[in-house]
Amino acid sequence: MPVLDAATTAQLKAYLANLRRPIELVATLGDSAKSAEMRSLVEEIAAQSDKVSARFDGTDERVPSFAIRADEGRAEAVFAGLPMGHEFTSLILALLHVGGHPPKEDAELLDQVRELDGPLHFETFFSLTCQNCPDVVQALNIMAALNPQVTHVAIDGALFKEEVERRQIMAVPTVFLNGQPFGSGRMDLAQIVAKLDTNASARAAEKIAAKEPFEVLVVGGGPAGAAAAIYAARKGIRTGVVAERFGGQVLDTMGIENFISVQHTEGPKLAAQLENHVKEYEVDVMNLQKATALVPASEGGLHEVKLENGASLKARTLILSTGARWRQMGVPGEEEYRNKGVAYCPHCDGPLFKGKRTAVIGGGNSGVEAAIDLAGIVAHVTLIEFDSQLRADAVLQAKLRSLPNVTIITSALTTEVLGDGAKVTGLVYQDRESKDLHTVDLEGIFVQIGLVPNTEWIKGAVDLSARGEIEVDARGATSVPGIFAAGDATTVPYKQIIIAMGEGSKAALSAFDYLIRQG
Repeated sequence: MPVLDAATTAQLKAYLANLRRPIELVATLGDSAKSAEMRSLVEEIAAQSDKVSARFDGTDERVPSFAIRADEGRAEAVFAGLPMGHEFTSLILALLHVGGHPPKEDAELLDQVRELDGPLHFETFFSLTCQNCPDVVQALNIMAALNPQVTHVAIDGALFKEEVERRQIMAVPTVFLNGQPFGSGRMDLAQIVAKLDTNASARAAEKIAAKEPFEVLVVGGGPAGAAAAIYAARKGIRTGVVAERFGGQVLDTMGIENFISVQHTEGPKLAAQLENHVKEYEVDVMNLQKATALVPASEGGLHEVKLENGASLKARTLILSTGARWRQMGVPGEEEYRNKGVAYCPHCDGPLFKGKRTAVIGGGNSGVEAAIDLAGIVAHVTLIEFDSQLRADAVLQAKLRSLPNVTIITSALTTEVLGDGAKVTGLVYQDRESKDLHTVDLEGIFVQIGLVPNTEWIKGAVDLSARGEIEVDARGATSVPGIFAAGDATTVPYKQIIIAMGEGSKAALSAFDYLIRQG
């Protein structure tokens, strides 16, 4: 039975027309159903281009797996598992890049990849439901395609459970370099290269320090920052964006179904579209740069943003759109067992807990949605809510209560994460009415208790609310003339993508109005 439908096969055939050199698919198979499925997939790919050949005599240590090879094996990407779901794009790109089609990345960055010294052997553990994994898999496959000293294997954690258990992997994506832990969570090509190239930060700081002052400098690259940059650039004024990671929280968002006029999209896809839209204008985008301090201008002067790498940027006006991050419980054991059973992305890490006991902390929409999703994968879900009742929408609550493997506990305060030194073994919660302590034995804890604004770096520079949000007026202006703010980092209610975009646009228009009034 074919693995790919007719439409996907036609799409694949069109992509493979871009191959610039022959590639060889070398599969290592066994007798399992997954091996049979992989054989079909490899045969279907090879049938779409005369530049693709297939062999089934591989000797890889992982079964089933297949390698994509070119240039007599000097370029190679390996998939241990079927790269479907979120990883199907990774498969197509690996075929193209190993086949000589140039990656759509900055030329200077690709030169850095070619110059890396090795050997560098990467292993990435992914899950097919993880929206953050493809960025890592694709980046490392690009490196393996361009640099003979780099090899990469992408491993489906759900298929190689024994290895996942042995290597104590409890979050995806997890990357090993030459057998040692390298990183966990979403990373793009620039971030990976920056970790390997120790001089990259110094070179970036030197380039940034030489930049002329901006008329508008946007700090943050999420929906608010992207909208602000586009609206400012369209006014024809010198605009820059400095961001710790372009896309922000959107990169960690699975399904988006309330972005008006777009019935459904996914976070990483929307983030890529935002970045591409910004780059259509004359915007100076400085990604992977963390702001650490804000020095407001003295009268008639320039505002200054200091960066972690030691450089600083100056501008006549600023738009602060640094967004927010997942709120942590702040209890003993949480940080110690982060990525060892404590997780924040049920879509990414849920498949690693198949058949196990888990808890979800938080009874809002995100918590209840997480519990519903996990209930279809894990043995049992315990949802723990601090309030006396769940706060999620009624339709979500009804769905949750209909599931047989879910326990709901309200009026409960999580007080400790328990573990054996290597992984989570349970949690302790206090009944807020009786004050009694209870222990829940489990293997995974998913924290879904809201957001905290990324504003620690500007404390004392502009007025913040008691919750650390930037106080803004109806025009997006802060307490300091010439400094505006937008998005989840501000006091504007309802943290939604579409609201952040509107606020970013408004802040840019306000900044432009401020500039023309200053003369």
